Amino acid sequence: MAGEIIPTQIFYLIILVVVVVGIILIIYQLKNMRESSNSIKIIEKEIELKKISMVEKDVEQKRLIESQINIPKDQQESLAKIRNSTSGVLNEVKYLHNEINERLTLLEAQTEQKKLEKMLQEIELKEKKLLKK
Repeated sequence: MAGEIIPTQIFYLIILVVVVVGIILIIYQLKNMRESSNSIKIIEKEIELKKISMVEKDVEQKRLIESQINIPKDQQESLAKIRNSTSGVLNEVKYLHNEINERLTLLEAQTEQKKLEKMLQEIELKEKKLLKK
């Protein structure tokens, strides 16, 4: 009978629907990862621009220092402290940036694993239902 749907066809249809939903979820996750990757790249470029700006200011300050004859000792010490603190801040920013990247990667992997586990459970439940029929 050509009009009847047999249980194996129903099973294949359900598997097909689950696979399509899985593919859609994976594509959605890839899109989110790409967007977050783009955000990170934008932040990296902003950091690079800030670094360049800070270097330009530092070079300008050095030029001013060299062009001036005498700078009081307390100002020289103040500039040295500022340079040291700037260096420390830059190192901390690099460390925090690396930490953010690592945590983002871990979070994305955990999210993907949870979704796949949930999909597996759903497939197993549907398979059990089909096998009971």
